[in-house]
Amino acid sequence: MTKNNKTIKIKAIARHHGLFITLTGVIALFIVVWLCRYYWQQARFPLMFMILACLVAMFIGLLKLTEPSYSLIVAPETLTFHHRLGRWQFNWQQIRNIHSVTNTVGITREELNYVGIKLTSIDTIATSISLRLANRMIHEQKPLIHYCIKLQLLTMEQGIINFEPYVLKDGKVLKGPLAAFLHHSEVLHQALGAHIFISASNLNGSIDDFVFLANGYLANAELDYY
Repeated sequence: MTKNNKTIKIKAIARHHGLFITLTGVIALFIVVWLCRYYWQQARFPLMFMILACLVAMFIGLLKLTEPSYSLIVAPETLTFHHRLGRWQFNWQQIRNIHSVTNTVGITREELNYVGIKLTSIDTIATSISLRLANRMIHEQKPLIHYCIKLQLLTMEQGIINFEPYVLKDGKVLKGPLAAFLHHSEVLHQALGAHIFISASNLNGSIDDFVFLANGYLANAELDYY
């Protein structure tokens, strides 16, 4: 197996064309404002709609630009996910496997738009994710919870955000958003076999390509360990 010594930085699809969309919105707004000086009385409502469309385009573009430059950094020692509200980072030794998230319904195999990461211990999340991101991930992963409830992989009660304290294996008690995220990760692991999920929108290619890439680094880390 070839040794992976390179650090690969992945830019999310969600960030693509942010500058172009913002500049297009700004230029279009200037043009519409210029048209308003001459045609406001004759075409007030169409011009108002065009101004609104320009503002929406600018907002979408700026929202894209607030995303981190790179959503994922795949390094020989670690896998790091960056979000505008924080990050998580795991050593490869803390990861058991990485796979595309699927579910079999009858004879049909459904592929969800997520990469799943199964950890060697769920407790490692406690020291590997920022609090703001943990809180955000609970809400961003609601579609996964809804899917699991719909397919009866989880009960309605399991799908409710659990704010009860979470007790780690060493006896430490966690509270707040971090505890809620650990409960959230626990129920999703029960349903889908992974603790951490990466949406396809955070990749710049296919899910299968990223899974293949990440598993190459994971395999090399396991060889180094042994």
